[in-house]
Formats: sequence, structure tokens, C-alpha cells
Amino acid sequence: MKEIIKQKLDESADLKRKIGLELSDKIEEAALKIIDVYKGGGKLILFGNGGSAADAQHIETELVHQFEVKNRKALSAIALTTNTSLLTAIGNDWGFEQIFERQLQNLATDKDVVIGLSTSGNSMNVIRGIEQAKKNKSFTIALTGNDGGKIKDVADLSIIVPSDNTARIQEAHITIGHILCHLIEKNLFGLR
Repeated sequence: MKEIIKQKLDESADLKRKIGLELSDKIEEAALKIIDVYKGGGKLILFGNGGSAADAQHIETELVHQFEVKNRKALSAIALTTNTSLLTAIGNDWGFEQIFERQLQNLATDKDVVIGLSTSGNSMNVIRGIEQAKKNKSFTIALTGNDGGKIKDVADLSIIVPSDNTARIQEAHITIGHILCHLIEKNLFGLR
């Protein structure tokens, strides 16, 4: 068992080092765009399925509540995965593929950044959500893995974790989310 534990931790650490080498520019671009949106009075909207839904909610919580800067002003962030009444109504009446698209029709504006999380990059409801956000002139970011999937050609910026292992991709996504939160707080609130 201990060898398996060490192997899994090594896999995660190796992937994160690779991300540092290959994706730092894209992560910085995402952070700068979100910072600009906050300075302009906009908001961050996030969504995904399963573990990616949990990651969307986790990042939202860090921004609205607080991350490393205690007692700071709340930042405007929304995870589209938290309202079960709305999700099940849209899913029942319009179809599961529209659960994010439908919400974004009136939530996303040209002042916002919208992040869709999909480990495969092929989740149709996430793709349709990104497409709707683009129609509303929001800046769109895909957090994905594998080869980026279909969403990489839809989003304005795609951060593609170089792995085909879902668990490792999700671990990388939350690490990227924490880095974004750190950079946002550092810029907006003077974190050192």
C-alpha cells in the first residue's frame, strides 16, 4: 500500500511541475483577465459536472468568502452548480445539456469571465455554457485535460492539463484555482 501511496503522490507532484513549466503563461493570462474584470465591476461565473462542479464551488467559495486575505471585501463569483431546484427544472424541461446555457442567458455579460471545467473537454453542457457566454460577450476560459477536447476550440482561453488521468486533472484544476485566487487577492488586496 505504501508504494501505491507514494506513486500517486509522485504522479501528482510530477504533473504539477510540468504545469509550472508549460502552463504558467496561460494561468497568468487567466488571472490578469479575472483581475481586470473585478476592477471593472464584473463577476466570475464557474461550472462543471461531478468533481468539476465541486471545484467550481470551491473556487467560488474562496473568492466570495476569503482565501488568504482575512476579513477582505467579498468578490463576486457564482457557481452554477449549487441550485438543485433550478438544475433539475432545466434538466427536466429543457434537457441536461442546457443546465448551464439556460442560466447564462441572463447571468453572463460583457463585463464577466466565465470558466467551464471539464476534465475531458467534451461535456456537452459545459461546451454549450461556454458558447452561450461567448454570445453574451463574456471572456471564456476552459479548464480541461487530455487533449483539450472540443471545448478547446470554443473557449477564448484553454488551460489544458497535460494528463489523461481524471484524478490527476482534477487535482491540477483545484491547484490552478488556488493559484488564481492567490494572484487575484495579491493584486486586489495587497497580499504579499
